[in-house]
Amino acid sequence: MRVSTSQFYIQNALQLSNKQAGVQEQVNYISSGKRVLTAKDDAVSYSTLAGYKNDLASIEKYQRNITQAQNHNSLVETSMKNVEGIMNQLKDLMLQANNGARSKDDLASIAQQANHSLQQILDIANTQDESGGYVFSGFQTEKAPFVLQADNSVSYRGDQGSREIQIAKNVMIETNQAGDHVFEKVTNAIGDFSPTYTSNTSGIAVERAVITNRASHNPVTPAPNYTFNFTSATALTITDGGGAVIQNITGYTPGQTIAFNGIEVQLDGKPLPGDNFSLAPDKNVSVFETLKSAIDWIKNKTTEGSDVPQEQVDFNRILKQLNGSMNHLTARRAEAGINLQTIERQKDNHLDTQLYLNSGKASIEDLNFAKAISTFEQSKIALQAAQQTFKQVQGLSLFNYI
Repeated sequence: MRVSTSQFYIQNALQLSNKQAGVQEQVNYISSGKRVLTAKDDAVSYSTLAGYKNDLASIEKYQRNITQAQNHNSLVETSMKNVEGIMNQLKDLMLQANNGARSKDDLASIAQQANHSLQQILDIANTQDESGGYVFSGFQTEKAPFVLQADNSVSYRGDQGSREIQIAKNVMIETNQAGDHVFEKVTNAIGDFSPTYTSNTSGIAVERAVITNRASHNPVTPAPNYTFNFTSATALTITDGGGAVIQNITGYTPGQTIAFNGIEVQLDGKPLPGDNFSLAPDKNVSVFETLKSAIDWIKNKTTEGSDVPQEQVDFNRILKQLNGSMNHLTARRAEAGINLQTIERQKDNHLDTQLYLNSGKASIEDLNFAKAISTFEQSKIALQAAQQTFKQVQGLSLFNYI
């Protein structure tokens, strides 16, 4: 077959190009350390690798979410721990103020310390995360959830939203606790009502006031409040908010359970004629409401061993509610702790899965360097041989044989 000069150059150029491409391909394998770079290398392995890479990418996303969830729940847990400590200090201040030997100046100093406790807890309740969002505001992260009023009461401006983030395929975890859940919805230590004492010369106290029969209880007509008036030590009249008599009790004995309208009330102490108090619905008592009550009690405390029965009644009620608030905050702290445990377990699961996926990915993708270098040397020798052959052949002519 006759081969023209142009055909000779085209064929040799194509051959050299293929050899050069083969060498470059081996260089790519060796430099990357991978044996499968494109689908043409191994279509089945390339498809399997794509699955491994997608799973690993998902784990990386979940690990970023885990870091965020861990940071936020740690912040909540630490905040609750700090509030518990401050509430303990406030409880100590209440006990100090209840000492009959305290002077007016002593009580003023204690009241000032108690007010600082309120400010500290308010500051914690308005904690911000690393991005500047308010932790306890629900979904309203752009504004401070708690605002102090002129009378030392605190109002909540957030909502009930609970933000969640995905840390695994089927696992969502809370990254916050709404402020009303943490600071507002503290169970009333007495029950479903709170008392207001109009006259209390004997020092009687409402120990328990609960709705025991919802079907029998009518909180609307004519009004939900109830007034208890002792006309004697054994005679009691109960009226509703409209003044209508609900029940007349004769032969009352201290400690007996008073039942009416689906409600049970139990008193502590021996009443005297003229003792009078009212009950108003109050299922939850906020932490800040309890703090305000404690501060007001210290400010209004009489001095120098005076014996005012109502002061001790209020003291016991506030102290009881403080203990209830601390238990409530401990439970909220436990919620964050449970979330952190879940996060830690899921973090370990991801690490185990990631190890398995990387191992499987490596078994398919990683290069056998000894074999690759041998193939590279063969490809390089073949290229060099082709180059030398071309150089020698392209210089031949009939004059070499004359």
